[in-house]
Parts: sequence; structure tokens; C-alpha cells
Amino acid sequence: MQTKALAPEYQGALTKMSVNASLTDVLAEGIRHLKQAELSGSQEEVARTGLAVAEAHRRLGQVEEADRAWKASYRAARSAGATGAMAWALWSGGTLARQRGSLRLAFRLLGLAAELGKRGGDVVARGYSLAGLAETGRIQGDYATVATLHEQLLAEARARGEARHTVWALEGIAQIHRNTGQLDSALAMFEEAASLAGDADDRRGRAWALRGIADIVSLRDGGTERALALLSEAEVTCREMKLSSALAYNHKMRANVLFRAGRYEEARAVYEQALAEFRAMAEPRGEALAALGLVKSRARLGQDRAATAAELDELRGRLSRIGLLNAREMVEKAYAELGVAPVAERDAPAPSATREEAPSAVAPGTGPVTAHEGARAR
Repeated sequence: MQTKALAPEYQGALTKMSVNASLTDVLAEGIRHLKQAELSGSQEEVARTGLAVAEAHRRLGQVEEADRAWKASYRAARSAGATGAMAWALWSGGTLARQRGSLRLAFRLLGLAAELGKRGGDVVARGYSLAGLAETGRIQGDYATVATLHEQLLAEARARGEARHTVWALEGIAQIHRNTGQLDSALAMFEEAASLAGDADDRRGRAWALRGIADIVSLRDGGTERALALLSEAEVTCREMKLSSALAYNHKMRANVLFRAGRYEEARAVYEQALAEFRAMAEPRGEALAALGLVKSRARLGQDRAATAAELDELRGRLSRIGLLNAREMVEKAYAELGVAPVAERDAPAPSATREEAPSAVAPGTGPVTAHEGARAR
């Protein structure tokens, strides 16, 4: 039996807030209760209400505000000696670091959060942190390191019937399968995730799953119109919940679908829209991926080959600096796809997080993972 989706990152006076609450509502309530907590003098309450403020800012793409808020939450938790609250604040900071493309910092903060969650006996905080480490490794493209952790999280989530955690793990594994060419299993997992999320009233999880289904339907089957319809359905949720990052990724996927269908002018316009959205929230991974799509669209529309090659060179270097292994491989494939060669062969800067670094981020000896530890990190 799967449970209804919960949002354990909404703490203190905000514990009754729905996982589907608009982020602007979460932010308003969080700020209101944070002021009350500050007047009460309870540093632990300041930390826990401040966490919701940090998360609302982060998910709205307000990265500077999110950075200040998670650090303030951590300071308050440390002042109160609340180890669990310290873990939650570090989880928020690590998730923000990943969103901003600072993968080395994300691994470090999430690893510390997992340790503090274990030390403080907060299995949910520890679980979110382990899930965050798994997601960071997956986004980086280090599938060999994190695939087992994803599978472990999924098994534990299924055993305990925790829907939100099951949805997160299914989507993560599905994305790994999609990126390694296992499209049939990826589609089955995305479809299961969408169904579970719907039954559990996890609108955010369902929106991400619909995006994944649209990708496979377009890529494997050429089902352009069905894919666009799925993305339109997901976009409604993104807009109603003010999910800025999810909306930008939705638009990038819409552009991907249009590009695959040969509708290059439409794709170019939507890639430009997504690029602007990613830049507004300072999300370099999404920005680079949207920029890659834009380069490819311009090339198909007749852009000068030398200009295309120069733009791909710049993207390759940028992705290497961030440490996004899979995304850099996508750029390498684009040279051949577009029939251009690199302008100049140059030594790529060392990635900020290597394949060798990812295993150390998942602290040795953390022990069995419970389903609480599979909580989605988005």
C-alpha cells in the first residue's frame, strides 16, 4: 500500500503544508513563521522554518536568497545544538550547490548532511542527503557509481510503501536507463512513476515523470504530438505550483521534441525561451543543455559552420569545467551530427568533480538505507 505524498522538508510550524502547495505560498508562510520564531527566541524553530524559506527560494530560482536562507538555518541549528536541523540545512545547501553547477561542493555538503543525519538519528534527513548524493552523481553522468544506490533506495521505498520516495527512485533509474539506451525499461519506469505519483497526489513527481515519458515517446516512437500533449499537461502543474526549474526543463524538452521532428524554427524559439529561464535562475547545467539545443537548431537553419564549431567548442569547455560527463559526451556527438570539427584542439580543464570523487561522497559505513532515505531531492 502506497502512502500519500508528504513534504518532510516543511518543518516546524509548516509541517501541515501540502507537498503540492504553491511555492509562493510556502515562501509567504515560511517568512511569516520565521519572524515569529525569531521573536520567540527558539533557534531550533528558526532553523526549521528557515529551511522551508530556503527551499521555496531555491525552487523558485531565487538562488542568492536561497543561499542566505540555508546558511542562516544552519547557523540557528548549530546555535541550538540541533544536529538533525543542521543536517537538513546542509541538505538544502548541497541541493542548491548542485542546482548552481558546483558539483564538488554539492558532494561535500550532502555527504556532511548524511553524516549529521545519522549522528542525530534523523533518518529522513539522512535519506534525503543520500538521495541527493545519488542524484548529483546521476546528473554528473557517473552512472556506475550511483546506480546501485538508486536501486537500493527504490527497494526500500517499495518495501515501506512510501510513494514519494518510490517515484523519485523510479525516475532516477529511468533516466539512467534512458541515457544508456535502455528505452523500453526507461519508459516502463517513467509510466509507473507517473501512475504512482498520481495515486499519491504528488503533482511535482508526476510532472517530472510526464516529461520523461514525453522524451521516450518522441525519441523511440517519433510520437511528436503525444509528447507535446504530455508536456503541456506537466506544464500546467509547473505553473500552478510555481516550479521554475521544472518549467524550464519542461520547455527544454519541448524544444528537444520539436527538434527531433525537424521543426527547427519552432525548436529554436523554445530553446531560447528555456535558455533565458535557466539564466534567470543561474542554473548552469540547464543553461548549457538549452544552449546546445540552440546551437544545433541554428546549424539546421543554415548557420555558418565555423560559428557552429566555435559555439560547440565553448560549450565543451564549459561542461568540462562543471564536471558534467554525460552532457559533454552530448557535445562530442553534436560535432559529428552537424558535420563540423573543433576549431582547435585544446586541453579541457579538469572537471570539478571526477568519477573517482563521487564514491567518496557517499560516506563509507553509512549502513542500510531505509525508505525514508529515498526522499526526492528536487
